[in-house]
Amino acid sequence: MNIQTMKLIPASVVAAYLVVACATTPTARYDAIAALTPASGSQISGSVNFRAIPGGVHADIDVAGLTPGAHGFHIHEVGDCGAADASSAKGHFNPLGKPHGSFDHGEHHAGDMPNLTAGADGKASAAVDLPGLAVGAGETNIVGRAVVIHADPDDTKSQPAGNSGKRVACGVIKSI
Repeated sequence: MNIQTMKLIPASVVAAYLVVACATTPTARYDAIAALTPASGSQISGSVNFRAIPGGVHADIDVAGLTPGAHGFHIHEVGDCGAADASSAKGHFNPLGKPHGSFDHGEHHAGDMPNLTAGADGKASAAVDLPGLAVGAGETNIVGRAVVIHADPDDTKSQPAGNSGKRVACGVIKSI
């Protein structure tokens, strides 16, 4: 087909196509992201993608470079991963003043999340709904906070942080 025989597509059709195409790109379905960087000498990499859902936040997690087994996984109060051991992220995000616990029942910090379990290849992927959190506004807003992965599993009982060991990865949660 040459240019003389091509028909012009109306601008409204092109605009509608672009809206649909942009709405279906992978990043368009998320509201915030945390790119994980290594801490405490680890080789961890990955990301946590967040999107608002009714009554909370959904998180999709993909991590590599972990030791096999379970690892504590939390949202921390300060979005600062500058310290080599990620201590600059401070403690667990806890705007409601609750004790540390299991994210899926009973009282717990707003930042308490389930343990991540890495396979023999050091990779962990998970998807979790986190009731009560928010993206962008309110006292439980996670944007500007940090996601931290720990060396050991969270026991969900020990106060104030679940006895989950050193911090091995950290990422600041940023709006997309």
